[in-house]
Amino acid sequence: MIYEEVLANARTCVGEICKACPVCNGKACGARIPGPGAKGTGTVAIENYEAWQRLCVNMDTICENKPVDLAFEVFGQTFKAPIFAAPIGAMKLHYGDKYDDLEYNDILVSACADAGIAAFTGDGTNPAVMEGAAKAIKAAGGKGIPTVKPWDVNTLAEKFALVKEAGAFACAMDVDAAGLPFLKNLTPPAGSKSVAELKEIIEKAGVPFILKGIMTVKGARKAKEAGASAIVVSNHGGRVLDQCPPTAEVLAEIADEAGKDMKIFVDGGIRSGVDVFKALALGADAVLIGRPFVTAVYGAASEGVQVYTAKLISELEDAMAMCGAHSLEEITRDMVR
Repeated sequence: MIYEEVLANARTCVGEICKACPVCNGKACGARIPGPGAKGTGTVAIENYEAWQRLCVNMDTICENKPVDLAFEVFGQTFKAPIFAAPIGAMKLHYGDKYDDLEYNDILVSACADAGIAAFTGDGTNPAVMEGAAKAIKAAGGKGIPTVKPWDVNTLAEKFALVKEAGAFACAMDVDAAGLPFLKNLTPPAGSKSVAELKEIIEKAGVPFILKGIMTVKGARKAKEAGASAIVVSNHGGRVLDQCPPTAEVLAEIADEAGKDMKIFVDGGIRSGVDVFKALALGADAVLIGRPFVTAVYGAASEGVQVYTAKLISELEDAMAMCGAHSLEEITRDMVR
């Protein structure tokens, strides 16, 4: 199966709002929530994608001719490439009836592990979502990263027990989920967290902790103070706040400030292996990709994930080779413009 066939299959079953576009750029779904669109004007998701396209790569083939090594190590784990599937939740709300969150995570986690990468799993107001994600990660030998919402302390204690049971090598919290419209005024309560609260939460998690939703140097400093092992530069695809800058525009300054103290991941509008290369050149250690993995699962389940991951890896290998970088460590800022 080729990627175009995966997309064609996805269009038959991905719901009424997502169009499984040839390139997921935010234009067809716009400001559609519920649905895969963005909050307010819907421009943040579009800008995320377009900002990566405005960056160019600097080709340089006067170099040694040797294989490209994409191997990425983090928190004691080695992956085939610095690529992760981002956490996606509320599948039936946003993408139609084919899969619920448990079914989606079951497919995604195992397929990513088989492809040599790993998936972040989502969370929700239904406890079964996290329970199912933990089971899927445990079945994959701990090769997955459960992502919790910024719940109250008691709810988080229950979630962390599941993380431990799953044997997950790390845990994440999308702190910006405090701005999701469908989490407001619900039970269990979720909301923003202070540095002191995050410090306590991270200590109780018991595994390397990743804070997702960092968009400023100041936020990165707070994450470091709280004890985060890594951050994800992310604006939640525009779903939590309208008029945010694209992640590509803030990544370099955040990486320059915090990259020596924490691992830096980036999410938002990354769609190809060339985009991955640009993100690494700007200072990211790895990337997260969300919506395209949804269409991969809806288009061909595990095979769809394998096809899309292979596409990303092939594109990244080619970009590195053509720019004179044969390992992740050799990718430098001057390789993009």
